[in-house]
Amino acid sequence: MSVIQVQSPGLLTTVQDLGREGFGPLGVSPSGAADPISLRLGNRLVGNAEGAAALEMTLLGGTFVFPHGAILALTGSDFAATLDGTPLENWTSVEVKPGQTLRAGATRSGARSYLCVLGGIVAKPFLGSASTHLLSGLGGHEGRALRKGDVLRIGPVTGSFRKRAASERLLERLSPRKVLRVTPGPQSASFSQKSQRLFYESTYRVAEESNRMGLRLEGPSIAQGSSGEMITEGVSIGAVQITAGGLPIVLFVEQQTTGGYAKIANVISGDLHSLGQLRPRDEIRFERVDWDTARALLLEQEQLLTSPDLFVL
Repeated sequence: MSVIQVQSPGLLTTVQDLGREGFGPLGVSPSGAADPISLRLGNRLVGNAEGAAALEMTLLGGTFVFPHGAILALTGSDFAATLDGTPLENWTSVEVKPGQTLRAGATRSGARSYLCVLGGIVAKPFLGSASTHLLSGLGGHEGRALRKGDVLRIGPVTGSFRKRAASERLLERLSPRKVLRVTPGPQSASFSQKSQRLFYESTYRVAEESNRMGLRLEGPSIAQGSSGEMITEGVSIGAVQITAGGLPIVLFVEQQTTGGYAKIANVISGDLHSLGQLRPRDEIRFERVDWDTARALLLEQEQLLTSPDLFVL
């Protein structure tokens, strides 16, 4: 069986697939790829099912040796990757010869890069998913980020190499946004019109303390409404909570599944992948849309992802 040898893990590299939905009532957040669109496209480029497990690298990539070779694709942010010193293109499938080494550096754009290999990364499923859940130490490779010396198994491979690249025109339409579209949160009506106007007119900066649990934002403080102290309730990915100090936190893939802060808004499903590419100190804004628009934008995104013009040979 083919393997990947980890010479250097990078800053935070984990095994991720599309996550484990439906376990929120048990207190388990979905985890999964922070940028699921990049994972889905990477897997399709190499010939996998969209949800196959891959490596998610954050801000600084790792160094990996392929003793038996592999077919791979790098997607997401540009980490200036090379194969035996030769630059690798993002969004393109590549055939790696036995013994070759892939090195990924610091990000040039965005926060995360995905290394997808034909056959997928083999990992014991936890609640039906191979995704690493860092908070609980479960899933992925021993429930943790990769370390130097780790050896990852690649699943069985059928078929031969077929070079593919993602269409630049469609990638542009699927690219991450810095203006995040949101629908009203469950407690949005408890915030005054002045507070809501301040929230939507302000620019926020992603704080250094942000992680896969949530993105802490720095900027104007939003005055609490009547729901400032409320009974704890279930929360969803993308929920924008306003803390006691008035600053927003956007809940993310390893979020807590309940919370007691008022939620002024929720990032729409079609923009969740954009959260995964936000770096500390990035500046963002929020744009309110209605429910019908949110559904239409998600449908448009899914149509782009299944477009026959998505890949070129």
